[in-house]
Amino acid sequence: MLNNIMGDRGEVKLYAVSTCLHCKALIEFLELNQVDFSFVNVDELEGSARREMVQEVKEFNKRCTFPTLVVGDKVVVGFREEEVRETLRI
Repeated sequence: MLNNIMGDRGEVKLYAVSTCLHCKALIEFLELNQVDFSFVNVDELEGSARREMVQEVKEFNKRCTFPTLVVGDKVVVGFREEEVRETLRI
């Protein structure tokens, strides 16, 4: 896994929406590059779980737009491949 190779990059978490083309493209990009990551489709949550997840996203991205990628203490909003590559060091 790249996490082992990249060392101190930290946890990689993606906040997404199931109908978002940019979110799907970023998931595919991460998988193709064998990045160990977790993700949540915020729109598939309901009730308090959804409200709590939206608040969590807002901690990283005040506008709460998707995709929001969190890599350790760094945040990339949207799928900007070069910025994602730089942040992940791939």
